[in-house]
Amino acid sequence: MTAADSYAELVRRSKELGVLNSCAAVLGWDQQTYMPAKGAGLRGEQMAFLAGLAHGKATDPKVGELLAAVEGSDLVRDPESDAAANVRELRRGYDRSTKLPASLVEELARVTTAAQQAWQQARAANDFPAFRPLLEQVVALKRQEAQAVGYTDHPYNALLDEYEPGATVAEVREVFAGLTRSLVPLIKAIGDSGKKPDRSVLERDFPVERQKVFAEAAAAAFGFDFAAGRLDTTAHPFCSGVGPGDCRLTTRYNPRFFSEAFFGVLHETGHGLYEQNLPAEHFGTPVGGACSLGIHESQSRLWENQVGRGRPFWDHFFPRLRQTFPAALAGVEPERFYFAVNEVKPSLIRVEADEATYNLHVALRFELELGLISGDLAVADLPGAWNERFKALLGLDVPDDARGCLQDIHWSFGGIGYFPTYTLGNLYAAQLMAAARRDLAGLDDDFRRGEFSRLKGWLGQHIHRHGGRYRAGELCRRATGEPLSAVPFMSYLNEKFGPLYGVC
Repeated sequence: MTAADSYAELVRRSKELGVLNSCAAVLGWDQQTYMPAKGAGLRGEQMAFLAGLAHGKATDPKVGELLAAVEGSDLVRDPESDAAANVRELRRGYDRSTKLPASLVEELARVTTAAQQAWQQARAANDFPAFRPLLEQVVALKRQEAQAVGYTDHPYNALLDEYEPGATVAEVREVFAGLTRSLVPLIKAIGDSGKKPDRSVLERDFPVERQKVFAEAAAAAFGFDFAAGRLDTTAHPFCSGVGPGDCRLTTRYNPRFFSEAFFGVLHETGHGLYEQNLPAEHFGTPVGGACSLGIHESQSRLWENQVGRGRPFWDHFFPRLRQTFPAALAGVEPERFYFAVNEVKPSLIRVEADEATYNLHVALRFELELGLISGDLAVADLPGAWNERFKALLGLDVPDDARGCLQDIHWSFGGIGYFPTYTLGNLYAAQLMAAARRDLAGLDDDFRRGEFSRLKGWLGQHIHRHGGRYRAGELCRRATGEPLSAVPFMSYLNEKFGPLYGVC
C-alpha cells in the first residue's frame, strides 16, 4: 500500500468516525431538549454503546499503522497541506485515545448521561446533595482519565489539552493573574463612578414567543442558515454542530428579563456560524473541524458582545425591538436601553455576567477545578469553597447553590478543563475584531444598516475555512499579525465603558 493509499484509508476511517460521532451529537441534543425524563437510563446505555464503538474505531491498531505509513512521506512535506494537518491531528488523537481504556470511556458516557439529568433536577430544586454522588463519580473518572493520558506538572493539564491543545495550567494562571490585575481596578472605578443604568427596562414583560421571533431574526441577520439549523429551548444554552447542514442552537427564556435569552442566542449563533462555515468537504477530518474551543468561543463572544452589545447594532435593531415589545419599551430611548444592556455590575450567574466581570467567573471555576482534580478540594466541600471564593472575587454573597455551584452544566457532562477556553475566547474575540476593523473600513456603518456579511466573510476567510489546519496560537497570528494578547481586550473594555461611566 502506497502512502497515498494509506492516507486515503485514514481519511475514510476518520470520516466514518465523524458520522458515528454525529449520531451521538443528535442523541445528546435530544437529551437536553425533548427526551422524556424517564429515558435517561436507556440514553445512558445508548451513549455508552456509541462511545465504545467510537473508541474502538479511534484506537484500532490499523490506524497507527496507517499513520506510520504516511508520516515522513512526501504527502506531509508541506506542513500546511490538508494531509499534513490531518495526519498531525489524527496522530495526536490516536495517541491520546489509545491511552484510555474502553471501559473508562464507556463508563464516562454512562455516568455523565445520568449526571446531566441529575444536575438539571438538582438545579431546579436547589439540591446539591442530590447531585453530589454523581459529581463525585464524574470527578473520579476524570482523575482516572488524566492519569491514563499522562501529564507534566499538574493532572489538569491532561484535561485542558483536550479542549485547548498545547495550553497549560501555568499559562492559564498567568492569563488570569494579568487580567485580574487589569479588571479589578476598572470594575472598582465603574462602581465608584456613581453612574448606574436603568436595568428595569430589561425586566419587564417580554412574551417568550416574541422573544423567539426577534432572536431568530437577529441570528438570521448575522448569517445563520435556518435551513441548515434550528433554535430550541433547554435548561442551559448550547450549540450542537451535528455536521454539514445540521447545526442546532438552544437557549432558555425568561419572560421577565430580555437579556437572558437574546444574548444567549447571539452567543450560540456565533458558535453556529463557525460550525456552518467549516469546510464541509472535510467533515469528519481535523481540517473539517474546529481549531480549538478557545477559537470556538472567540466566535460566540465576538458576535454576542463585540457586535451584539455595540451601539451600531442597536441603532439598527432597537426600533425593531420597540415594535416587537411596544408595551415594555414605551417611552424607552435607545441610549437608555444601550446603557442597560452594557451594565457593569458583579452578578451571580456567569452566562448573564457583563463583559468586565465575566472573566472573574471563569477564574473562579478554573481554581475550583484545579482543586477537584488534584484532590485538594472534595466535592462535598464544593459549595462552601465556591461561596467563599465568589465573595472574594466578586464581593457577593451566594444565596443558594442553584445560583452558585449548580448553575453550569459543564461538570455534569465531564467538561472539566473547558471553562478556561471562555476567557481565551474573549481575548481572541477582541483581537480578531480589532484586526477586522483594521482590514474593513466602515464596519460600524454596516451594522447600523443591519448588514453583517462583510464581517462574516472576513471571519470565514481568516478563521472558518481553515478548520483545524492550524493550532489556535498560529491561527491567531495569521489572522491578526500578532500573538494572542490581552491588550486588545482591555483596550476594548476601556473604550466602551470609559464614556458610559465617565472613567478612564
